[in-house]
Amino acid sequence: MSGINESKSSLKDDSPVQERKGFHVLIAKWEESPERNKFHEVWERHGLSIILVCLTVLLLIYSIVAIAVSGFDKAKWLFGITMFLWFCMSYMFIRDHCGDEIYRVVLQPIVNAVNSQWRYLKWILLIIVLVLLGLFFGLDTAKQPVRFISLAGLFVNVLFCWIFSAHRRKVKWRPVIWGLGLQFVFGLLILRTTIGFQAFKGLGDQVSAFLEYTSAGASFVFGQNYTDHFFAFKVLPIIIFFSSVISLCYYVGIMQLVIKKIAWLMQITMKTSAVESLNAAGNIFIGQTEAPLMIRPFLEHVTMSELHAIMTGGFATIAGSVLAAYIEFGVSASHLLSASVMSAPAALAISKLMYPETEIPETLNEGGIELPKGNERNVIEAAAKGASTAISLVANIAANLIAFLAFLAFFNGVLSWLGSMVGHPELSFEFICSYVLRPVAFIMGVRWEDCDVVAELLGTKTFLNEFVAYASLSKYIENRELANGLRTISIRSEIITTYALCGFANFSSIGIQIGGMGPMAPSRKADMATVAIRALVAGTIACFMTACVAGVLYDESLYDAVIDVATSVNATASP
Repeated sequence: MSGINESKSSLKDDSPVQERKGFHVLIAKWEESPERNKFHEVWERHGLSIILVCLTVLLLIYSIVAIAVSGFDKAKWLFGITMFLWFCMSYMFIRDHCGDEIYRVVLQPIVNAVNSQWRYLKWILLIIVLVLLGLFFGLDTAKQPVRFISLAGLFVNVLFCWIFSAHRRKVKWRPVIWGLGLQFVFGLLILRTTIGFQAFKGLGDQVSAFLEYTSAGASFVFGQNYTDHFFAFKVLPIIIFFSSVISLCYYVGIMQLVIKKIAWLMQITMKTSAVESLNAAGNIFIGQTEAPLMIRPFLEHVTMSELHAIMTGGFATIAGSVLAAYIEFGVSASHLLSASVMSAPAALAISKLMYPETEIPETLNEGGIELPKGNERNVIEAAAKGASTAISLVANIAANLIAFLAFLAFFNGVLSWLGSMVGHPELSFEFICSYVLRPVAFIMGVRWEDCDVVAELLGTKTFLNEFVAYASLSKYIENRELANGLRTISIRSEIITTYALCGFANFSSIGIQIGGMGPMAPSRKADMATVAIRALVAGTIACFMTACVAGVLYDESLYDAVIDVATSVNATASP
């Protein structure tokens, strides 16, 4: 009996070993089988796509359930994001599997037919565009003559740039016309269509709500009363948070994709080189020293016109991180977002007018420049790196504001002292700017009674920086919203000023750009210094051009109606 029991127990002890051996045999057979190699091949090629499809399907199911439970108004953003993801995935699938065939069978014959008749078609299209513009200005703009002043401002700025162009006879008008055209189209969609306005207003509201989550980190670090020191503990932490978000977008690859598509649009329409188009597109999202990093290998070999365009793009736009701070000041998020987009083609247009191309750029016919992803190992490292990078930016902003505002107070004290000797103690930097720059404000379409205030803000932005100017603008916005009896400006003037201030074009930025780009291309430092002032003027005028386009398209009656519609929609959608 004991022998039988021992044999049974040995069988029991051996059975797990045999099972493990059998499992290993199956694994070995699977690894050697051709099916495993096929599966591995398919997963290597399509694994990410399969995961994305599964996640998008789950998101679609969830959004349908959310609509059924909560209604469409409450779940519209979720549904919109889902549809956008489905559109992107469908586009990529068609492009990867049928793109070449569609181009060969459908698009190539159309392109060939258009090219063969282009010398006639371009004149027909030009006449159609001019007729449509004439009808628009004659039937729409004529209702509010003040908008014709903004239209005149466009022509005055273009004429000024042409007169002071480095090579007037070399000016190519295609980038200028297309740059203004893209500005006009963007402005038309945002300011004159209900759908466009609601989309940008909704996006702006979502961005503002998203940035409010900074309060969780700020209150934990600085305490519940952190808003007592509003700028230091409320505004500056937003820059850190948004910088971290941008770093995440770079790690995932979203930022590179968006920048490349915008650059492609500007390159094929304006016929600018790949380097300057990519830099202009990058300036929409990142700063004047970060955007050139994308084209660093080419900086040593760019032409003078390209170098001028690169610097102009930095002056004419702002970085996404500081844009978040301006939103916190109370400036309209939708107009700041649209100004950032509209100023990019304007920067290229004005740059090519003030410093036309006289050489052949190396990347003129490039299909595109590859943008590498970050070298971070995971999303946590990417977020941490973005936050750490913002430390120097935040410190630089705080230090500059302390120095500039202190110097401004001293300068105003000296001016007041000098003015008091002749009976004008009110003499100040702002007072001088309100007179000197008043014609500039007026030609952009600002109401005359507001021109003194807007001229002060333009002077502050140009000689100090846009941060101080937006902080001052926010006070007038607050006065209007609170109706406290203090000085205000009209909504029209406020919108035009928002667009005009949306750029890094000030004298301190010259040092920042040369200091940032110089180490990337040491042999071009002298060239950078040569074109710096001209690029600063071009960047300033590009911002003014964007403001003029906003002034031409802004219609008070339609704008108020659109606001009412958007407000009612948002009220319905809110829980």
